[in-house]
Amino acid sequence: MPDTDATKSASSSAERDFLAHTDELVSLYDESFHLVDCTAKHRKAYAVDTLVETTLWHVYPELLAPKTKSAVDFVVANGIPRSIEITDARGRVHRTLVVFRTAHGIGVAEAESDSTCRETSSQSESDRALLLHQATHDVLTGLPNRRQFSDQLRATLPVPSGAKLALMQIDLDDFKPINDTLGHGAGDTVLKMAAERIKGVLREREVAYRLAGDEFAVIQWKFDQPREAERLAEAIVNAFKDPFTVDGINLFVGASVGIAIAPADGNEIEQLMKAADIALYAAKKDGRGRARTFTRSMLIVLEQREMLRRSLRSALQEGQFFIEYQPFVKPRASVVGFEALLRWRHPLVGIIPPSVFIPMAEADGLMSEIGQWMLEQACRAAMTWPSHFTVAVNLSPAEFLHEGLTDRVAQILDLTGIRADRLELEITESVLLERTTNNLDTLNTLSLLGVQISLDDFGTYYSSLSYLKNFPFDTIKIDQYFIKDLEHDEKSQTIVRSIIALSHGLGMDVTAEGVETEGQAAWLQKEGCDRLQGYFLGFPLPAAAIGDFLRKSAAVPMAGALRT
Repeated sequence: MPDTDATKSASSSAERDFLAHTDELVSLYDESFHLVDCTAKHRKAYAVDTLVETTLWHVYPELLAPKTKSAVDFVVANGIPRSIEITDARGRVHRTLVVFRTAHGIGVAEAESDSTCRETSSQSESDRALLLHQATHDVLTGLPNRRQFSDQLRATLPVPSGAKLALMQIDLDDFKPINDTLGHGAGDTVLKMAAERIKGVLREREVAYRLAGDEFAVIQWKFDQPREAERLAEAIVNAFKDPFTVDGINLFVGASVGIAIAPADGNEIEQLMKAADIALYAAKKDGRGRARTFTRSMLIVLEQREMLRRSLRSALQEGQFFIEYQPFVKPRASVVGFEALLRWRHPLVGIIPPSVFIPMAEADGLMSEIGQWMLEQACRAAMTWPSHFTVAVNLSPAEFLHEGLTDRVAQILDLTGIRADRLELEITESVLLERTTNNLDTLNTLSLLGVQISLDDFGTYYSSLSYLKNFPFDTIKIDQYFIKDLEHDEKSQTIVRSIIALSHGLGMDVTAEGVETEGQAAWLQKEGCDRLQGYFLGFPLPAAAIGDFLRKSAAVPMAGALRT
């Protein structure tokens, strides 16, 4: 925590108002139990101006007794107010102290118990203390709330020359599914336990806050920055490695932390908050369950990303999207179709990878429109190919779950004139995580239209066999992760061989993607894989180059001459 003078000047507005407008014995102390502020009546009663570095123990030495000291420790640890009865050394003068948490430590409201109004006064002070506590603390976790957090930053910033303050923004990872699946009661329990874990790693001059939902923050006053902040952030991340047990169920919730340092990353509230938010975004982008310290390069990356997001909204209208086609090869039977791959050529940046722009389009609700354009273009291109060739088009989860998908597919089939059995729609297992009736109805309706359905990237996500039982896919695509080391890794061989056997046993075809060597192709052919796809067999091509590719590959055996 800051020194006594700094802490006193940093009292929250709620606390200052309370002290200024009450004619009671109320005093505030930092987390080292040094007096930081008090009412005029308290200052006069205890002559605190005559004491140097006054502490709680100077004012109320009775609180050092084991029983009363444990009550104070309880308030510090849990943030819940306690009423404590004390007497003087001769056991004559009885007083009631209401001890409560504040932004900087604890507060004490004293009822003068010698009067005939002792009970009424005690209750009044208790009510006042509780009102102050409720106004400045989160009810669920007992942590200081967003109001306290804002007051603290407002009072502390800008930090003076030579001082340093670290702000940590903390988001819980994978918390939403707990509320969705187990209910808000379980979610509240996890939030309370999460607050305890955060508090459990704090040291002196470190304060945690609950901002909202599953968002927390920590303010740390240390000179050795960013090393001290990174130490604490790592401790917070590690504190969430163990599961939370709720009603006998182990729940895994991680923590991502973004760190910003004042004054280097900003010496005003908005600047520092923005820097911490950007660092938190980087932590989540890098895989979550980790901490990241703000750097200027993060800001540049974010600004570039926002520029791309703005550009994405007009990319379709300005004709910046295009499609490339990668061949499917059937062993001993040459090319049998192509997969359509969406590309974006930005006028300033150049080619943007799908892994970058598709999540943006999904988040901004653009995938339905983009997907409809892509599907129509791919079907039109397929109409210029041999009539037995298929065209595969990926459906993003956002597009699949968008209302009216089956109607759009039916309209495009009618508009382009392509046979339904020549269209293959690829979905990933993430689409099926919520196995709702609507999802299964959508798949069944597409199947009734005659469209082929392929389960993409099988083996890398959840790979629940119940998916295969609930819906009879036409094709299973083995992810390239299992193909890349297929020639020398026995585990990969066993897994791929099992997927092929399982799929064939269920009446489904198998496609292997990511085939890059002749040895991989030969192994897969030997094991009975139905279709192969990868750079060894053909790179993605623009639509205009497919005719020439087919002429060159005609009558070429599967053994490898299909490379372009």
